Amino acid sequence: MKKLFYIWVLGTFFLSSCSSGKPNNGLVQPKIKPNVVIIFLDDSGYSDFSPFEDANQPTPNISQLAKEGTTFTNFHVPQAICSASRAALLTGCYPGRTKVFGAHPPRARGLDPQYATLAQQLKKGGYATGWFGKWHLGDTPETRPEKRGFDVTAGLMYSNDMWRHHPVDPERWGKDPLQYWENGEIIIQDVDSLKQKSLTKWSTNYALNFIEEQKQKPFFLYLAYSMPHVPIFCSDEFEGKSGKGLYGDVIMELDYSIGLIEEKLKNLGLDNNTLVVFSSDNGPWSGFGNHAGKTPFREAKATSFDGGLRTQLIVKYPGVIPPNQYSDKFLYSIDLMPTICALANSPLPDYKLDGENVLSILKGNANGVYRREYHAFSNGKNLEGVFSKDGRWKLHLAHDYRHVESHGNDGKPGNYISKEIGVSLFDMKNDPYETTDVHGQYPELANKLTEYSEVHKNTFYKE
Repeated sequence: MKKLFYIWVLGTFFLSSCSSGKPNNGLVQPKIKPNVVIIFLDDSGYSDFSPFEDANQPTPNISQLAKEGTTFTNFHVPQAICSASRAALLTGCYPGRTKVFGAHPPRARGLDPQYATLAQQLKKGGYATGWFGKWHLGDTPETRPEKRGFDVTAGLMYSNDMWRHHPVDPERWGKDPLQYWENGEIIIQDVDSLKQKSLTKWSTNYALNFIEEQKQKPFFLYLAYSMPHVPIFCSDEFEGKSGKGLYGDVIMELDYSIGLIEEKLKNLGLDNNTLVVFSSDNGPWSGFGNHAGKTPFREAKATSFDGGLRTQLIVKYPGVIPPNQYSDKFLYSIDLMPTICALANSPLPDYKLDGENVLSILKGNANGVYRREYHAFSNGKNLEGVFSKDGRWKLHLAHDYRHVESHGNDGKPGNYISKEIGVSLFDMKNDPYETTDVHGQYPELANKLTEYSEVHKNTFYKE
């Protein structure tokens, strides 16, 4: 770790001057298994990074990643909260199938082992696998990452606010210590505020070391940063450096860290055969004001409006995914698992997945379309609506939702009130901010989407 920390400090001076090399822009499928890197942030705002609209500050490394890959502006998760979103990503299944809803507390069993993770399937295809950062899919011996397909592991088993300093309910969330694990063993019994400042750095260093050690064989790196989930922290090297407050410093460190991962791949000659996916589990936790990210869309985390469900997505795979492109094609996170398995020539589980292979859409094929007829979204254990097949139309069933009445400041939460929405249909092409209900204008379409929601409810939400 000392050696990696030294590399980290030196990297500040060398990152910008290192040659990035030229990606292979001829879209020819590589003949060898690609390495797979998924970088998954926690509660990041859609507008936190410069490839996306209204970014608050420059993020040069994410911008470079976007130049070398395709930026997808219409990517969604099926539930806008930690555990549910992560389970959907790694299993290719709806929350209604896995029964992973919401955000699981410490010591929760989490994702049932009957549902295979992407890591387990890639291991069957000959991959080395590593997870670093935040897990949040189970905190019992059979559901921690080393039992779910990962060879090398390090990080937190749940969110970094589930500790004795929880801003809302420390009695509930602070009864268990916030522990740091490495390869199935607790190496830090109590991650305090000082240690939280190193969470991003630690995850990055573990990831760099993993890439170095596995460079001779195909590998899957799942780098699930704890930041920028509140409480937010950055290392001393970045504190006060962004000019945008602490949240800006956190984003600056994340951007720099991702740059180090990219540079490592290039320096080892792995870049042209590595699939890199950059995204977030859900939208920002807006109630925390200046300690939360920004989204242009309606509402935020833990709601089923696009401020919660729509997240960033950049996909880079030289020779396969077109470089320096933007796409507004609708995509869903449950499709990444089967798509990656197909690219990696690794088997799928022997049960039905809800996701499907969307490589043709990722490649920019104009004829790429979904087979499934709708895309369901939920909040907690409640199904709250469906998107149409092409993602243009979004039907909300009647449901309650939380709305920020006043924002917090400097780590203190704001106030929420409960609101209601009736059955509503939104044209997401012309009204992406969900302002005007048009179900009265398109009754047949609304009825069809309602039928799909009933099918989904009867399939997954029967008592």
